[in-house]
Amino acid sequence: MAIGWKLHGDGRTPPPGEVVGPDERLSWPRTAGIGAQHVVAMFGATFVFPVVMGLDPNLSIMMSGVATILFLLIVGGQVPSYLGSSASFVGAVAAIRAAGGDSATVTGAILVAGLVLVAVGVAIHVLGGEVIHRLFPPVVTGAVVMLIGFNLAPVVATVYWPQDQWTALATLVFAVLASVLLRGFWSRISILLALVFGFALSWLLDTTAGKITSVLPGQNLLGATGQPCAAEGPYCVATAFPHDRVNLSAVKEAAWFGFPDLHAPDFKTSAILLALPPVIALIAENTGHVKAVAAMTGKDLDPVLGRAIAADGVGTVLATGVGGSPTTTYAENIGVMAATRVYSTAAYYVAAIVAVAFGLCPKFGALVAATPGGVLGGITVVLYGMIGLLGAKIWVENRIDFGDPVNLVPVAAAIILAIGNVTLDITGDFPLQGIALGTIAVLLGYHALNAASRTRRGPEGSGGGVIAPGEREIGGPVRPPTTGGD
Repeated sequence: MAIGWKLHGDGRTPPPGEVVGPDERLSWPRTAGIGAQHVVAMFGATFVFPVVMGLDPNLSIMMSGVATILFLLIVGGQVPSYLGSSASFVGAVAAIRAAGGDSATVTGAILVAGLVLVAVGVAIHVLGGEVIHRLFPPVVTGAVVMLIGFNLAPVVATVYWPQDQWTALATLVFAVLASVLLRGFWSRISILLALVFGFALSWLLDTTAGKITSVLPGQNLLGATGQPCAAEGPYCVATAFPHDRVNLSAVKEAAWFGFPDLHAPDFKTSAILLALPPVIALIAENTGHVKAVAAMTGKDLDPVLGRAIAADGVGTVLATGVGGSPTTTYAENIGVMAATRVYSTAAYYVAAIVAVAFGLCPKFGALVAATPGGVLGGITVVLYGMIGLLGAKIWVENRIDFGDPVNLVPVAAAIILAIGNVTLDITGDFPLQGIALGTIAVLLGYHALNAASRTRRGPEGSGGGVIAPGEREIGGPVRPPTTGGD
């Protein structure tokens, strides 16, 4: 059912080794606490990416909540997920704006990309999940999940952590200790507790130790001559300056209630062509998300894979149709689920409702946005690392053989491309970067090497090559894993 959950056990906490399934829930106060963690996990990126793309963050927050509710309804409550702002289109948006496009042109181009994603999801649903499994076998999906998590490592290292390294370290230690030493419900909200701890610590340090001197992205911009400049870029960079760790000035100025500004999309062919390639990354992200949830819950979610991909496309179409940012299933929230073992969609409905409220209340949005960078640095170390290791979990559970170069080589190359955020300039205004480039590398590399390996092995049954244990050879039967005694 899309709505309606049975109480798991006593409603307090799942026993060791058990999980709270998508159709279950804890007590409502505990469910609200888990939902709050999901809000915290998604809020930073969902707020930042619209800013980077020049779109209204409050509108994007509000529409992310609406899109999440719609997603849960479309998948029948079987796939717990939050649809936050997508980063896949950042490069395309930069290219569109560089060519003179405005926000309406940007959202119009992404809306068409969303329609393409809907069509892909419908095709997968009609033709069956086997289509996507042939395209994204476990070795590829595990790699994509790992790329999504580990690609975020530079964000921690270059953006959050340097703002206040000691607060980041203290928050990280608190999060680790809280998740291990606390019991029951408290251990399930360790990330939220770490956020509160880090916020309080930052305020205490401001009061006792005074301001910190560090770099805040987008602030204190200076050019080569040392003069202030307007837009951050190669010749206009953010420099270190003394500042409070906790800055609540925006909270004081923000209104308690207000509707975000809406605008209609505008459609231009040149912009649309730039926005289509990121659809590849979105298909991979959604497939990886469904695979990760299936691995963590032990349920077969293949029948709803097409619906999940189509639902993400619907969310993107709905959000950009009123001027918001594109949506995608959020890896950050996978980390929360992995940490809490609570996969209840009830928690996601709570998170979505809170997000809509945030979107209608600029003051609350400003408060969450005021979370110190050092605090986010400590929390994201844990969350992003857990996301990456979920990819390894998919490999382990599918017994992928990395002794086979067909599996090893494309994955190894893709991980470096993604972690290093390597950019491949296809044309002057069309770059492939990070997750998108790594996804294409592992996808094309695996299938090309697999095809070449099959050609070298000869007809089915002739022996020779190595098939990753537990995987299905394209066009052939499932081969059971072998042991040393076979």
